[in-house]
Amino acid sequence: MTTLTDPPKESFRLSMLIYDTRYRSLTIQAVAMLGFMLLAAWLINNTIVNLATLGKPIDLGFLGEPASYDINQRLLDYNSRDTHLRAAFIGLINTIVVAVLGCITATIIGVLVGVLRLSKNWLVAKIMTVYVEVFRNVPVLLWIVLAMAILIESLPAPRDFRGENPEATLSFFDTVAITNRGVYIPEPLFSNSLGNIHLFGDSSLRFDVSLDLVAILIVLAASIFAIRKVTARAARIQAATGVRPKTWHVNLAIFFVPMIALLTLLGFHLGYPALKGFNFQGGTHMRNSLIALWLALSLYTAAFIAEIVRGGILAISHGQTEAAGALGLRPGKTMRLVILPQALRVIIPPMISNYLNLTKNSSLAIAVGYMDITGTLGGITMNQTGRELEGVLLLMACYLLISLSISAVMNWYNKRVALVER
Repeated sequence: MTTLTDPPKESFRLSMLIYDTRYRSLTIQAVAMLGFMLLAAWLINNTIVNLATLGKPIDLGFLGEPASYDINQRLLDYNSRDTHLRAAFIGLINTIVVAVLGCITATIIGVLVGVLRLSKNWLVAKIMTVYVEVFRNVPVLLWIVLAMAILIESLPAPRDFRGENPEATLSFFDTVAITNRGVYIPEPLFSNSLGNIHLFGDSSLRFDVSLDLVAILIVLAASIFAIRKVTARAARIQAATGVRPKTWHVNLAIFFVPMIALLTLLGFHLGYPALKGFNFQGGTHMRNSLIALWLALSLYTAAFIAEIVRGGILAISHGQTEAAGALGLRPGKTMRLVILPQALRVIIPPMISNYLNLTKNSSLAIAVGYMDITGTLGGITMNQTGRELEGVLLLMACYLLISLSISAVMNWYNKRVALVER
Protein backbone atom coordinates (compact mmCIF):
# COMPACT_ATOMS: atom_id res chain seq x y z
CA MET A 1 0.00 0.00 0.00
CA THR A 2 1.48 3.35 -1.04
CA THR A 3 0.84 6.81 0.32
CA LEU A 4 0.84 10.20 -1.36
CA THR A 5 4.30 10.95 0.08
CA ASP A 6 5.99 7.89 -1.49
CA PRO A 7 8.08 8.71 -4.61
CA PRO A 8 6.99 6.93 -7.80
CA LYS A 9 8.92 3.75 -8.58
CA GLU A 10 11.08 3.99 -11.69
CA SER A 11 10.80 1.10 -14.11
CA PHE A 12 13.99 -0.59 -15.33
CA ARG A 13 15.25 0.40 -18.77
CA LEU A 14 18.20 -1.00 -20.77
CA SER A 15 19.77 2.45 -20.93
CA MET A 16 20.20 2.29 -17.16
CA LEU A 17 22.95 -0.34 -17.66
CA ILE A 18 25.13 2.46 -19.07
CA TYR A 19 23.86 5.71 -17.60
CA ASP A 20 22.80 4.60 -14.13
CA THR A 21 25.71 4.39 -11.66
CA ARG A 22 23.93 1.58 -9.83
CA TYR A 23 24.34 -0.76 -12.81
CA ARG A 24 27.26 0.71 -14.77
CA SER A 25 30.03 -1.07 -12.81
CA LEU A 26 28.31 -4.43 -13.21
CA THR A 27 27.92 -3.81 -16.95
CA ILE A 28 31.61 -2.98 -17.37
CA GLN A 29 32.65 -6.09 -15.41
CA ALA A 30 30.33 -8.33 -17.44
CA VAL A 31 31.67 -6.94 -20.73
CA ALA A 32 35.27 -7.31 -19.54
CA MET A 33 34.65 -10.91 -18.45
CA LEU A 34 33.00 -11.76 -21.76
CA GLY A 35 35.91 -10.24 -23.68
CA PHE A 36 38.44 -12.16 -21.61
CA MET A 37 36.58 -15.45 -22.14
CA LEU A 38 36.38 -14.85 -25.89
CA LEU A 39 40.10 -14.04 -26.06
CA ALA A 40 40.98 -17.15 -24.03
CA ALA A 41 38.74 -19.32 -26.23
CA TRP A 42 40.37 -17.91 -29.37
CA LEU A 43 43.88 -18.55 -28.06
CA ILE A 44 43.04 -22.11 -27.01
CA ASN A 45 41.31 -22.90 -30.30
CA ASN A 46 44.15 -21.34 -32.30
CA THR A 47 46.70 -23.43 -30.40
CA ILE A 48 44.75 -26.66 -30.90
CA VAL A 49 44.29 -26.01 -34.65
CA ASN A 50 47.97 -25.13 -35.19
CA LEU A 51 49.17 -28.19 -33.29
CA ALA A 52 46.82 -30.42 -35.28
CA THR A 53 48.15 -28.89 -38.50
CA LEU A 54 51.71 -29.71 -37.40
CA GLY A 55 50.65 -33.28 -36.66
CA LYS A 56 51.05 -32.83 -32.89
CA PRO A 57 47.54 -32.75 -31.40
CA ILE A 58 47.29 -32.39 -27.63
CA ASP A 59 47.57 -35.91 -26.24
CA LEU A 60 48.56 -37.20 -22.81
CA GLY A 61 49.14 -40.73 -24.03
CA PHE A 62 52.91 -40.24 -23.77
CA LEU A 63 52.58 -40.54 -19.98
CA GLY A 64 51.92 -44.26 -20.39
CA GLU A 65 55.07 -44.91 -22.43
CA PRO A 66 58.24 -46.37 -20.82
CA ALA A 67 60.47 -43.64 -19.40
CA SER A 68 63.77 -45.43 -20.23
CA TYR A 69 65.83 -43.36 -17.79
CA ASP A 70 66.88 -43.75 -14.18
CA ILE A 71 66.28 -41.53 -11.14
CA ASN A 72 69.15 -41.71 -8.68
CA GLN A 73 67.47 -40.27 -5.55
CA ARG A 74 64.00 -41.64 -4.83
CA LEU A 75 61.74 -42.67 -1.98
CA LEU A 76 59.63 -45.17 -3.92
CA ASP A 77 60.51 -48.12 -6.14
CA TYR A 78 61.31 -47.11 -9.69
CA ASN A 79 63.17 -48.50 -12.69
CA SER A 80 63.72 -47.39 -16.26
CA ARG A 81 60.90 -49.63 -17.53
CA ASP A 82 58.30 -47.66 -15.59
CA THR A 83 56.15 -45.08 -17.37
CA HIS A 84 56.72 -41.37 -17.75
CA LEU A 85 53.79 -40.83 -15.38
CA ARG A 86 55.55 -42.71 -12.59
CA ALA A 87 58.79 -40.89 -13.32
CA ALA A 88 56.94 -37.58 -12.98
CA PHE A 89 55.36 -38.84 -9.76
CA ILE A 90 58.79 -39.74 -8.32
CA GLY A 91 60.08 -36.31 -9.37
CA LEU A 92 57.11 -34.63 -7.70
CA ILE A 93 57.84 -36.45 -4.45
CA ASN A 94 61.50 -35.37 -4.68
CA THR A 95 60.37 -31.77 -5.11
CA ILE A 96 58.09 -32.00 -2.07
CA VAL A 97 60.89 -33.56 0.01
CA VAL A 98 63.28 -30.71 -0.78
CA ALA A 99 60.56 -28.10 -0.21
CA VAL A 100 59.59 -29.50 3.20
CA LEU A 101 63.17 -29.98 4.40
CA GLY A 102 64.16 -26.55 3.10
CA CYS A 103 61.21 -24.71 4.66
CA ILE A 104 61.81 -26.29 8.08
CA THR A 105 65.57 -25.66 8.07
CA ALA A 106 65.25 -22.14 6.66
CA THR A 107 62.67 -21.24 9.32
CA ILE A 108 64.87 -22.45 12.18
CA ILE A 109 67.99 -20.70 10.87
CA GLY A 110 66.08 -17.56 9.86
CA VAL A 111 64.44 -17.12 13.26
CA LEU A 112 67.75 -17.61 15.08
CA VAL A 113 69.61 -15.20 12.80
CA GLY A 114 66.81 -12.63 12.93
CA VAL A 115 66.80 -12.64 16.73
CA LEU A 116 70.62 -12.58 16.96
CA ARG A 117 70.77 -9.60 14.62
CA LEU A 118 69.10 -7.64 17.42
CA SER A 119 71.57 -8.92 20.01
CA LYS A 120 73.28 -6.38 22.24
CA ASN A 121 76.53 -8.19 21.58
CA TRP A 122 78.15 -6.12 18.81
CA LEU A 123 80.20 -9.01 17.37
CA VAL A 124 77.26 -11.43 17.18
CA ALA A 125 75.01 -8.82 15.58
CA LYS A 126 77.64 -7.93 12.95
CA ILE A 127 78.35 -11.57 12.09
CA MET A 128 74.64 -12.16 11.51
CA THR A 129 74.49 -9.01 9.38
CA VAL A 130 77.35 -10.28 7.21
CA TYR A 131 75.59 -13.63 6.81
CA VAL A 132 72.36 -11.99 5.69
CA GLU A 133 74.00 -9.59 3.25
CA VAL A 134 76.28 -12.21 1.71
CA PHE A 135 73.68 -14.92 1.17
CA ARG A 136 70.80 -12.82 -0.10
CA ASN A 137 72.93 -10.82 -2.56
CA VAL A 138 74.41 -13.83 -4.39
CA PRO A 139 72.20 -15.84 -6.79
CA VAL A 140 70.95 -19.06 -5.26
CA LEU A 141 72.19 -21.08 -8.25
CA LEU A 142 75.78 -20.17 -7.37
CA TRP A 143 75.23 -21.29 -3.79
CA ILE A 144 73.84 -24.61 -5.01
CA VAL A 145 76.84 -25.23 -7.28
CA LEU A 146 79.28 -24.11 -4.57
CA ALA A 147 77.71 -26.43 -1.99
CA MET A 148 77.91 -29.34 -4.43
CA ALA A 149 81.56 -28.60 -5.20
CA ILE A 150 82.47 -28.43 -1.51
CA LEU A 151 80.77 -31.75 -0.78
CA ILE A 152 82.50 -33.50 -3.67
CA GLU A 153 85.99 -32.07 -3.15
CA SER A 154 86.26 -31.90 0.63
CA LEU A 155 84.70 -35.15 1.81
CA PRO A 156 86.54 -38.49 1.78
CA ALA A 157 85.92 -41.17 -0.85
CA PRO A 158 84.56 -44.61 0.18
CA ARG A 159 88.01 -46.16 -0.38
CA ASP A 160 89.37 -43.94 2.41
CA PHE A 161 87.32 -45.96 4.91
CA ARG A 162 89.02 -49.23 3.93
CA GLY A 163 91.98 -50.84 5.70
CA GLU A 164 93.22 -51.41 9.21
CA ASN A 165 94.19 -47.76 9.62
CA PRO A 166 91.73 -45.94 7.34
CA GLU A 167 92.15 -42.28 6.51
CA ALA A 168 88.47 -41.68 7.31
CA THR A 169 86.15 -43.20 9.91
CA LEU A 170 82.44 -43.36 10.49
CA SER A 171 80.85 -40.53 12.46
CA PHE A 172 78.35 -40.43 15.31
CA PHE A 173 79.42 -43.59 17.13
CA ASP A 174 80.27 -45.43 13.90
CA THR A 175 76.74 -45.17 12.53
CA VAL A 176 76.99 -42.49 9.81
CA ALA A 177 79.24 -42.53 6.75
CA ILE A 178 79.92 -39.09 5.29
CA THR A 179 81.52 -39.46 1.86
CA ASN A 180 81.92 -37.52 -1.37
CA ARG A 181 79.17 -39.70 -2.84
CA GLY A 182 76.67 -38.75 -0.17
CA VAL A 183 75.76 -39.43 3.42
CA TYR A 184 74.73 -42.89 4.60
CA ILE A 185 72.60 -42.84 7.75
CA PRO A 186 70.98 -45.71 9.70
CA GLU A 187 67.61 -46.86 8.41
CA PRO A 188 64.74 -47.95 10.66
CA LEU A 189 63.89 -51.66 10.45
CA PHE A 190 61.25 -53.79 12.14
CA SER A 191 61.68 -57.48 12.89
CA ASN A 192 57.94 -57.86 13.62
CA SER A 193 56.73 -55.71 10.77
CA LEU A 194 53.00 -55.35 10.11
CA GLY A 195 53.61 -55.31 6.36
CA ASN A 196 52.56 -52.87 3.65
CA ILE A 197 49.41 -51.74 1.92
CA HIS A 198 49.56 -51.43 -1.87
CA LEU A 199 47.80 -48.27 -3.04
CA PHE A 200 46.58 -47.76 -6.62
CA GLY A 201 47.26 -51.42 -7.49
CA ASP A 202 49.55 -51.86 -10.50
CA SER A 203 49.01 -48.38 -11.89
CA SER A 204 51.80 -45.90 -12.58
CA LEU A 205 51.08 -44.13 -9.29
CA ARG A 206 51.36 -47.26 -7.20
CA PHE A 207 53.24 -47.12 -3.93
CA ASP A 208 53.39 -49.07 -0.70
CA VAL A 209 52.32 -47.61 2.62
CA SER A 210 54.02 -49.16 5.62
CA LEU A 211 51.56 -50.27 8.29
CA ASP A 212 54.37 -49.77 10.81
CA LEU A 213 54.53 -46.10 9.86
CA VAL A 214 50.74 -45.81 10.04
CA ALA A 215 50.74 -47.31 13.54
CA ILE A 216 53.51 -44.93 14.66
CA LEU A 217 51.63 -41.91 13.30
CA ILE A 218 48.41 -42.99 15.02
CA VAL A 219 50.15 -43.40 18.38
CA LEU A 220 51.95 -40.08 17.88
CA ALA A 221 48.70 -38.27 17.06
CA ALA A 222 46.95 -39.83 20.07
CA SER A 223 49.83 -38.78 22.35
CA ILE A 224 49.76 -35.20 21.07
CA PHE A 225 45.98 -35.09 21.54
CA ALA A 226 46.32 -36.34 25.12
CA ILE A 227 49.09 -33.82 25.85
CA ARG A 228 46.88 -30.98 24.58
CA LYS A 229 44.08 -32.15 26.86
CA VAL A 230 46.40 -32.26 29.89
CA THR A 231 47.77 -28.80 29.07
CA ALA A 232 44.26 -27.38 28.61
CA ARG A 233 43.23 -28.81 31.98
CA ALA A 234 46.26 -27.20 33.63
CA ALA A 235 45.32 -23.87 32.01
CA ARG A 236 41.76 -24.13 33.38
CA ILE A 237 43.07 -24.85 36.87
CA GLN A 238 45.43 -21.88 36.62
CA ALA A 239 42.60 -19.60 35.49
CA ALA A 240 40.43 -20.73 38.43
CA THR A 241 43.01 -20.87 41.23
CA GLY A 242 45.98 -18.87 40.01
CA VAL A 243 48.27 -21.87 40.45
CA ARG A 244 49.38 -23.93 37.46
CA PRO A 245 50.03 -27.60 38.22
CA LYS A 246 53.20 -29.18 36.87
CA THR A 247 52.49 -31.22 33.78
CA TRP A 248 55.88 -31.72 32.14
CA HIS A 249 56.47 -35.16 33.67
CA VAL A 250 52.97 -36.31 32.69
CA ASN A 251 53.42 -35.00 29.15
CA LEU A 252 56.77 -36.76 28.80
CA ALA A 253 55.24 -40.02 29.96
CA ILE A 254 52.29 -39.65 27.59
CA PHE A 255 54.63 -38.98 24.67
CA PHE A 256 57.36 -41.57 25.23
CA VAL A 257 55.75 -44.55 27.01
CA PRO A 258 53.21 -45.49 24.27
CA MET A 259 55.79 -44.91 21.52
CA ILE A 260 58.45 -47.01 23.23
CA ALA A 261 55.92 -49.77 23.83
CA LEU A 262 54.86 -49.77 20.17
CA LEU A 263 58.45 -49.79 18.88
CA THR A 264 59.28 -52.67 21.22
CA LEU A 265 56.32 -54.70 19.94
CA LEU A 266 57.34 -54.01 16.33
CA GLY A 267 60.92 -55.10 17.01
CA PHE A 268 62.44 -51.77 16.04
CA HIS A 269 66.15 -51.73 15.25
CA LEU A 270 68.51 -49.80 13.00
CA GLY A 271 70.28 -50.98 9.87
CA TYR A 272 73.75 -49.45 9.68
CA PRO A 273 75.74 -48.72 6.52
CA ALA A 274 78.74 -50.97 5.86
CA LEU A 275 81.51 -50.75 3.28
CA LYS A 276 81.09 -53.58 0.78
CA GLY A 277 83.01 -53.56 -2.47
CA PHE A 278 83.52 -50.10 -3.89
CA ASN A 279 80.75 -48.37 -1.93
CA PHE A 280 78.69 -48.47 1.24
CA GLN A 281 75.68 -50.77 1.43
CA GLY A 282 72.74 -50.63 3.78
CA GLY A 283 71.28 -47.64 5.56
CA THR A 284 69.62 -44.69 3.89
CA HIS A 285 71.65 -42.95 1.19
CA MET A 286 71.28 -39.16 0.93
CA ARG A 287 73.12 -38.13 -2.22
CA ASN A 288 75.25 -35.02 -2.42
CA SER A 289 72.83 -33.50 -4.91
CA LEU A 290 70.02 -33.61 -2.34
CA ILE A 291 72.21 -32.32 0.49
CA ALA A 292 73.70 -29.50 -1.60
CA LEU A 293 70.29 -28.36 -2.83
CA TRP A 294 68.81 -28.60 0.66
CA LEU A 295 71.61 -26.62 2.34
CA ALA A 296 71.86 -23.94 -0.36
CA LEU A 297 68.11 -23.29 -0.51
CA SER A 298 67.85 -23.28 3.28
CA LEU A 299 70.74 -20.88 3.88
CA TYR A 300 69.68 -18.59 1.04
CA THR A 301 66.03 -18.39 2.10
CA ALA A 302 66.97 -18.09 5.78
CA ALA A 303 68.69 -14.78 5.01
CA PHE A 304 65.37 -13.33 3.83
CA ILE A 305 63.42 -14.90 6.69
CA ALA A 306 65.90 -13.37 9.16
CA GLU A 307 65.08 -9.89 7.90
CA ILE A 308 61.35 -10.65 8.12
CA VAL A 309 61.75 -11.82 11.72
CA ARG A 310 63.86 -8.80 12.61
CA GLY A 311 61.29 -6.45 11.11
CA GLY A 312 58.45 -8.24 12.90
CA ILE A 313 60.23 -7.91 16.25
CA LEU A 314 60.98 -4.24 15.69
CA ALA A 315 57.30 -3.68 14.88
CA ILE A 316 56.38 -4.56 18.46
CA SER A 317 56.36 -1.65 20.87
CA HIS A 318 59.39 -1.47 23.15
CA GLY A 319 56.97 -1.04 26.02
CA GLN A 320 56.15 -4.74 25.75
CA THR A 321 59.76 -5.63 26.55
CA GLU A 322 59.84 -3.16 29.42
CA ALA A 323 56.61 -4.52 30.85
CA ALA A 324 57.92 -8.10 30.66
CA GLY A 325 61.14 -7.00 32.36
CA ALA A 326 59.13 -5.30 35.10
CA LEU A 327 57.38 -8.62 35.73
CA GLY A 328 60.74 -10.32 36.21
CA LEU A 329 60.90 -12.21 32.92
CA ARG A 330 64.37 -12.88 31.54
CA PRO A 331 65.25 -11.74 28.00
CA GLY A 332 64.94 -15.27 26.59
CA LYS A 333 61.47 -15.82 27.99
CA THR A 334 60.45 -12.30 27.03
CA MET A 335 61.35 -13.00 23.42
CA ARG A 336 59.70 -16.44 23.39
CA LEU A 337 56.52 -15.67 25.36
CA VAL A 338 55.85 -11.99 24.73
CA ILE A 339 57.56 -10.59 21.62
CA LEU A 340 57.50 -13.43 19.08
CA PRO A 341 53.81 -14.38 19.60
CA GLN A 342 52.82 -10.79 18.85
CA ALA A 343 55.29 -10.46 15.99
CA LEU A 344 53.87 -13.52 14.20
CA ARG A 345 51.02 -11.51 12.70
CA VAL A 346 53.66 -9.35 10.98
CA ILE A 347 56.05 -12.21 10.18
CA ILE A 348 53.80 -14.90 8.70
CA PRO A 349 52.38 -13.13 5.58
CA PRO A 350 55.78 -12.35 4.01
CA MET A 351 57.07 -15.71 5.25
CA ILE A 352 54.55 -17.41 2.95
CA SER A 353 56.15 -15.74 -0.06
CA ASN A 354 59.57 -17.03 0.95
CA TYR A 355 58.27 -20.57 1.31
CA LEU A 356 56.81 -20.31 -2.19
CA ASN A 357 60.08 -18.92 -3.54
CA LEU A 358 62.05 -21.77 -1.96
CA THR A 359 59.72 -24.33 -3.51
CA LYS A 360 60.00 -22.76 -6.96
CA ASN A 361 63.77 -22.32 -6.63
CA SER A 362 64.04 -26.08 -6.15
CA SER A 363 63.59 -26.30 -9.93
CA LEU A 364 67.32 -25.44 -10.11
CA ALA A 365 68.01 -28.96 -8.85
CA ILE A 366 68.95 -30.13 -12.34
CA ALA A 367 72.16 -28.07 -12.01
CA VAL A 368 73.50 -30.65 -9.54
CA GLY A 369 71.77 -33.72 -10.97
CA TYR A 370 68.91 -33.98 -8.48
CA MET A 371 65.88 -35.31 -10.35
CA ASP A 372 62.87 -33.31 -9.24
CA ILE A 373 59.65 -32.68 -11.17
CA THR A 374 61.44 -30.20 -13.44
CA GLY A 375 64.21 -32.67 -14.24
CA THR A 376 61.79 -35.53 -14.97
CA LEU A 377 58.56 -34.20 -16.46
CA GLY A 378 59.97 -30.84 -17.58
CA GLY A 379 63.32 -32.22 -18.67
CA ILE A 380 64.02 -35.75 -19.87
CA THR A 381 60.38 -36.74 -20.46
CA MET A 382 59.68 -33.62 -22.50
CA ASN A 383 62.85 -34.05 -24.56
CA GLN A 384 62.18 -37.73 -25.27
CA THR A 385 58.53 -37.41 -26.23
CA GLY A 386 58.58 -33.99 -27.89
CA ARG A 387 55.43 -33.02 -25.98
CA GLU A 388 56.51 -29.51 -24.99
CA LEU A 389 53.10 -27.96 -24.46
CA GLU A 390 51.67 -30.85 -22.46
CA GLY A 391 54.83 -31.14 -20.36
CA VAL A 392 54.96 -27.44 -19.54
CA LEU A 393 51.24 -27.28 -18.71
CA LEU A 394 51.49 -30.30 -16.40
CA LEU A 395 54.62 -28.85 -14.80
CA MET A 396 52.85 -25.54 -14.21
CA ALA A 397 49.88 -27.39 -12.70
CA CYS A 398 52.16 -29.26 -10.28
CA TYR A 399 53.87 -26.12 -9.03
CA LEU A 400 50.52 -24.32 -8.82
CA LEU A 401 49.10 -27.14 -6.70
CA ILE A 402 52.10 -27.15 -4.37
CA SER A 403 52.06 -23.36 -4.02
CA LEU A 404 48.33 -23.20 -3.31
CA SER A 405 48.71 -25.97 -0.72
CA ILE A 406 51.50 -24.08 1.07
CA SER A 407 49.47 -20.86 0.98
CA ALA A 408 46.37 -22.60 2.35
CA VAL A 409 48.27 -24.17 5.27
CA MET A 410 50.12 -20.97 6.16
CA ASN A 411 46.97 -18.82 5.90
CA TRP A 412 45.20 -21.26 8.20
CA TYR A 413 48.07 -20.99 10.68
CA ASN A 414 48.04 -17.21 10.34
CA LYS A 415 44.40 -17.13 11.41
CA ARG A 416 45.17 -19.41 14.35
CA VAL A 417 47.89 -17.15 15.75
CA ALA A 418 46.13 -13.86 14.97
CA LEU A 419 45.42 -11.70 18.00
CA VAL A 420 41.76 -11.76 18.99
CA GLU A 421 40.53 -8.23 19.58
CA ARG A 422 37.53 -7.28 21.60
